[in-house]
Amino acid sequence: MSTVVLSPQETRIKEQIEHQPVKLEHHTRANDILARIRAEKPHVDVERGLLFTESFRQTEGEPLVLRWAKALYHYAEKATVYIDQDQLIVGRGGSEGRYGLLYPELDGDTLDLAIQKLPTRESSPFDISPEDARIIVEEIAPYWKGKTFHEDLAKALGPETMKLTYNPDEALTSRYVVNETASFRSSLQWVHDYDIVLKKGFGGLRAEAQERLAQLDEFSPIDNCEKRPFLEAEILTADAIILWANRHADLAEQLAVEESDPKRAAELRRIAETCRWVPEHPARTFYEAMQSQWFTQLFSRIEQKTGTIISNGRMDQYLYPFYKADKEAGRITADEAQELFECMWVDMAQYIDLYLSDAGGAFNEGYAHWEAVTIGGQTPEGYDATNELTYILLKSKREFPLNYPDLAARIHTRSPKRYLREVALTIKSGEGFPKLLNDEDVVPLLLSKGAKFDEALDYSVSGCAECRMPNRDTYTSPNAYINFAAALEMVMYNGRMLKYGDEVLGLETGEFEDFTSFDDLFAAFLKQQNNLLKHAFIQQHEIIRLRAEHFATPLGSMLQKLCRDSCIDLHQPKIPGGIDLGYLEYMGYATVIDSLAAIRKLVFEDHVITLHELKEACAHDFEGYEVIRQLLKNAPSYGNDDPYADEIGKVLDRTAQEFTAKYSEQIGVHMDIRLVPFTSHVPFGKVVSATPDGRRAYTPLSDGSSAAQGADHEGPTAILLSNYLTKNFDHNEHAGRLLNIKLSPGCVAGKEGTEKLVEFIETWRDLKLWHVQFNVMNNETLREAQKHPELYRNLIVRIAGYSAFFTELSKDLQDELISRNEQEAF
Repeated sequence: MSTVVLSPQETRIKEQIEHQPVKLEHHTRANDILARIRAEKPHVDVERGLLFTESFRQTEGEPLVLRWAKALYHYAEKATVYIDQDQLIVGRGGSEGRYGLLYPELDGDTLDLAIQKLPTRESSPFDISPEDARIIVEEIAPYWKGKTFHEDLAKALGPETMKLTYNPDEALTSRYVVNETASFRSSLQWVHDYDIVLKKGFGGLRAEAQERLAQLDEFSPIDNCEKRPFLEAEILTADAIILWANRHADLAEQLAVEESDPKRAAELRRIAETCRWVPEHPARTFYEAMQSQWFTQLFSRIEQKTGTIISNGRMDQYLYPFYKADKEAGRITADEAQELFECMWVDMAQYIDLYLSDAGGAFNEGYAHWEAVTIGGQTPEGYDATNELTYILLKSKREFPLNYPDLAARIHTRSPKRYLREVALTIKSGEGFPKLLNDEDVVPLLLSKGAKFDEALDYSVSGCAECRMPNRDTYTSPNAYINFAAALEMVMYNGRMLKYGDEVLGLETGEFEDFTSFDDLFAAFLKQQNNLLKHAFIQQHEIIRLRAEHFATPLGSMLQKLCRDSCIDLHQPKIPGGIDLGYLEYMGYATVIDSLAAIRKLVFEDHVITLHELKEACAHDFEGYEVIRQLLKNAPSYGNDDPYADEIGKVLDRTAQEFTAKYSEQIGVHMDIRLVPFTSHVPFGKVVSATPDGRRAYTPLSDGSSAAQGADHEGPTAILLSNYLTKNFDHNEHAGRLLNIKLSPGCVAGKEGTEKLVEFIETWRDLKLWHVQFNVMNNETLREAQKHPELYRNLIVRIAGYSAFFTELSKDLQDELISRNEQEAF
């Protein structure tokens, strides 16, 4: 490592290995909290699951939204409350340490099976005590058998869709072909309107609901059967979170009396005073605003398992008025604001999103998290939105080495140079922050789908590479991930996959050896592609229909203006005035492009190999066929600004968008094609045998809109151009394209490297590409971390829309990260 340029992160870890002192500067408080929990394996906390089960037992037959509110109140009243030592921002949803919560309404039918695997599974293991395991098996799981969404969805799917969705086993595990994601999360990623909480407080929202309740028509069946339960749920949910905050105030007062350190006793008294005021009342200071926001986002995690966690929205916008007023009044400094942010970050780091299913765990390796904080971008009026808090948040990510929260920077054509340079400097630190979202692509797409200018300009980054307009978006049904590399394998084996034997899974499009032209073979692939899309739409139709019978979100609905106005829960199929934007995930994009390009070039144009020889080589995983494999790997490939490969990618993208354009209206949702895999390209690859791009059997597929691992040999700008040339800008049935780029620290070293990175970001912006994120890391560091994980436990890497500790990833995903090309020059 000493002979190469190191990123700041690599330098810090090298100093730790060599036992050199690490400068903590003003981060002592957050570091002390982090040090107490960092080494722990996360544990399962059963309180939420048990208390919700107790409440649901008592409320059977009542309206679902009211049952949910009563469960939240039961939790607020009975759950244990904690205040961490040294913390200034208080509230947690589980016991001390790193914890995950149970959501038995989702997959309670498999709880008893899942807990046996949790402590030892390779992807994101969790500890569980014997007593908690007993509670799950004896008190929680029995109630939910026969009542879960997972079971009802399986019953609703026809046999052809079923065999592409689940394995025929007792637990209905994923087949990783057309993968539903609705049974391990009750909602898509989401962003609340935090601003209304800070300005009105839950007391104000409760008063509005009480006033509307009093005005209902006592004789109206709609008012009595639909609006009344919704408004009563709003009131009860507001009561619940206010009660929960006051219980923290009680604990803080008790701890202050017992505290021997006068400084900490004063902090605890301030905490008590703050929790008595917020989130019930409007925030008056920056500190109160931070505490109110944290109570809101954390209580929403108690409410439901949102896919990729509730995000934080535009923190540099809605918190800025409080910071500005406090700073002008001399109540706060920039360093004190940064300390409060870091206290919140370590709060976040203790909540670990628990996925019980094997598929959920594999999709979200390394204890994935996406509580995105959005910075920069534009105001609703169209002006640049950067301010002092924007730069404090960037500084926090550079100076405090933690993978929480996920930081997302919006970029537009008028982003200030200082902002772009500080974004570049933060990227150069090496932890993978921030990921970038492009206003020049996102805003026009949102406008084309029905948003107003002020709504589109005010979007928040949410989840991995998604965006939300908090008071206009209304679609929450999780969507399908589709394995299009499996569709290619079905062409090769006439509707079959080697992993699943002689079972016909796709269409029987004929024997592979019998195709006499590339056009016919390509047409067969597109038939298989459309067949998988067909079954994804069938899944989605049933998911939308069934979710309203299983899930409600009174807290989330209270914080969504359209839901409040209509008295309709956010998880119902249609909210008046809303924009319903869904998606289908295209898995293995570059794998498919490169495979088809190799077939076209080597078989049908150059006649170097035959289809029979290619099929034999793939069926034997290239054992004894290394010459053929090298020919395939050296064929034209996506990610190199090569029109030969890129034009295939453009057709794949266009055909998929045309399908969704034709059938989206039938399910009432604008369905988009996305390329955002999280870590699912690893488990999806484990069902796909060797492919004609030279990829070995059951290894990871290509990642998002990135080039296949090791295939991008023309530099990072060529990767951007391939992305640009494969997009169909005349269609709008597309959304996020996640793009990972790995740079060597030497590539961006010094002021010259910073300016080159800024220019690269500007090129990405001008090409109107949705997303990009970076790993600035030497491959040698990753290899050393594999060999000596005990020395590199603090090494953070960018995965897929989030960053994680490298040593907490499976070896398969570690190897995949290492296999990505390390770009050494622009």
